[in-house]
Amino acid sequence: MATHIKGNVPVDRSAGAAKASSRFSSRSLWIGGVAFTFLIALLGYGLSRIPGFDHVGPLACAIVIAVVYRQFWGYPEAIRSGIQFSAKRLLRLAIILYGLKLNIDIVLHQGLGLLVYDAGVIVFAILLTVLLAKWLKAEPSLSLMLGVGTGVCGAAAIAAVSPIIQAKEEDTAIGVGIIALVGTVFSILYTVLRPYLPLTPVEYGIWSGISLHEIAHVALAAAPAGQDGLAMGLLAKLGRVLLLVPLCFILMYWMKRTGKVQGGAKIEFPWFLIGFLVMSVFGSYVLGSLIPVSEGFQAGVSNVTTFVLTMAMVGLGLNVNLRALRTKAARPLIAMSITSVLLSVLSFLLI
Repeated sequence: MATHIKGNVPVDRSAGAAKASSRFSSRSLWIGGVAFTFLIALLGYGLSRIPGFDHVGPLACAIVIAVVYRQFWGYPEAIRSGIQFSAKRLLRLAIILYGLKLNIDIVLHQGLGLLVYDAGVIVFAILLTVLLAKWLKAEPSLSLMLGVGTGVCGAAAIAAVSPIIQAKEEDTAIGVGIIALVGTVFSILYTVLRPYLPLTPVEYGIWSGISLHEIAHVALAAAPAGQDGLAMGLLAKLGRVLLLVPLCFILMYWMKRTGKVQGGAKIEFPWFLIGFLVMSVFGSYVLGSLIPVSEGFQAGVSNVTTFVLTMAMVGLGLNVNLRALRTKAARPLIAMSITSVLLSVLSFLLI
């Protein structure tokens, strides 16, 4: 063992070198984990370009690839630190960047009337999904996330509330996969039914915006109705996105009041929601107004946001065990599907 005498104190250089080597190894494995989620996210994007899968979207495609990888090759334990970074830290970053998609100014000036409908949709979706889940004896946490995803804005809403209700990462990934699947099916059905419905383009757009799950689903369904229909659909949907923030704080209060915090743990304050609001204000009043930007730049930021969220979904998807999925997801899926059907029918009657 190599030593060096500094004064009267022997210094073990080999021990210091071993620590430095260990830190380098840990950092390399962390980078490897992040790179692994990046690679599967790229594969998810590639899969989403294939006809048929293009309606599902990159998030769901990446989750499917991650789940399949886990079943055949197991969880890559050596690079867990990097994967967990993507699943947790990048997830919060994606929610913050997602705020740029919310134009608060448009909602406040043109969509205040729609906010009443939006609030009703959220309350209806959450309460009915939870009640049906209780009746079906479904997993409560997963069912609650599906209710929030149905009522608010799909995967982004599930990602935002999962740390507040202390959901398992596996349940979060399952919820995102289910919401993407059901939302895609419904958006395609909407486009098929549109020519036969007694609705104007604007009415059809509003119906899509207050009843479909994700912004992408609303865009897919409302686009055939023309620019006016698409604009109203997205406006109605943005109101639901805006209500995600107060909903999260209500859930925090409910978790504390009902004592549902597990193991005496404290609910971490969702600082990423503050970031979400800041980015929303920045995108609404600064970006494009005080700071001129091109449509290409805005599209690029949107793509980056989606890709970061996709990487996070990969990290979550690697935690999914298909054996547990068969027993855990069926009943919440039924509850959420019934809620989605009733939501579509009732909102159609109210338009």
